[in-house]
Amino acid sequence: PQYVKLAALRDKLAQEFDLTVIDTGQHYHRQLSLALLEDLKLPPPDINLKAGSGGHGEITGRILIGLEKLWIKNRPDLVVVVGDTNSCLGGALAAAKIGIPIAHVEAGLRSYEKNLPEEINRVVTDHLAELLFITEVSAKKNLLIEGIHDNQIYFVGNIMIDTLFQNLAVAIERRPWLRYKLTPGQYGIVTLHRPENVDEVEKLEKIISTLRAVTGKLPLIFPAHLRTKVNLDQIRTKWSEINIIEPLGYLDFIGLLSNAKLAITDSGGVQEESSVLGIPCVTLRDQTERPVTTKKGTNMLAGSDLKYITTAIIRALSLPHRSHNIAKWDGKAAERIVKALVKWSKK
Repeated sequence: PQYVKLAALRDKLAQEFDLTVIDTGQHYHRQLSLALLEDLKLPPPDINLKAGSGGHGEITGRILIGLEKLWIKNRPDLVVVVGDTNSCLGGALAAAKIGIPIAHVEAGLRSYEKNLPEEINRVVTDHLAELLFITEVSAKKNLLIEGIHDNQIYFVGNIMIDTLFQNLAVAIERRPWLRYKLTPGQYGIVTLHRPENVDEVEKLEKIISTLRAVTGKLPLIFPAHLRTKVNLDQIRTKWSEINIIEPLGYLDFIGLLSNAKLAITDSGGVQEESSVLGIPCVTLRDQTERPVTTKKGTNMLAGSDLKYITTAIIRALSLPHRSHNIAKWDGKAAERIVKALVKWSKK
């Protein structure tokens, strides 16, 4: 996901600054990473830490150690971190410990679910950062409540949407739905990866059974996260209506999403992209850190209760496709970020 965000930002940063791109190697998947680089026309990262997988503390620790060693030898003037991953937190901690200023892209998002690792990463990173670039108005309110100064907060918009606008025409031209014998507007796309939905086989089976029952004859295509696929493989012989496939490259996924009848997800990025594309979206979570997608977009929260999931999907299937204009989700977020960084660098 961070490659998708980097795609909109990289060239504009490189025009103004001496830029080094570091991939921590968290949850590294060689084939998927190479496909993303190719789809997004990104050069390989300058440095790969190869942190690998493991527990949250283990991954964050390896990232912290690796980055600290790098930056003691070659100290940057600013570290830019993106999103809410362990890589984001590790980068922020490493920079803060040795006194390097930090800019956080996608700051201020809160689900207020303190048990979620992503929420911990977001909160800690925001309180270490000097510049906070936010995607929606609610993020500013969150940061001000937490005592962060107004002059540190920049409402720039959503760089995920920059990348979407830059690549949508090419993605549609590829017509990925033909590969899976799907008809535009007559299929649903599913993405699930959060532990509460996929880590227990019994829970996952109940969710899948509910999706089958509610969607009826609507074909569902499910590009499965690697961890999700392990449990799906144990139960996939019980249905034929859901086409479980390998993770997709960015262009193929966006192409499929843009022509779907609905999206069913627990992904933050899909909530955002579907809202801009006008695709009704049902999110299998109790809360979202992106409330603008429920207030001004197409997103509906269904939680994990099977009854509410059923109700939300039935409603989504009845909704027309209609694109939504969300403030500053206009493809110019990267320009605003770089403009703010240039101004900051001259102080």
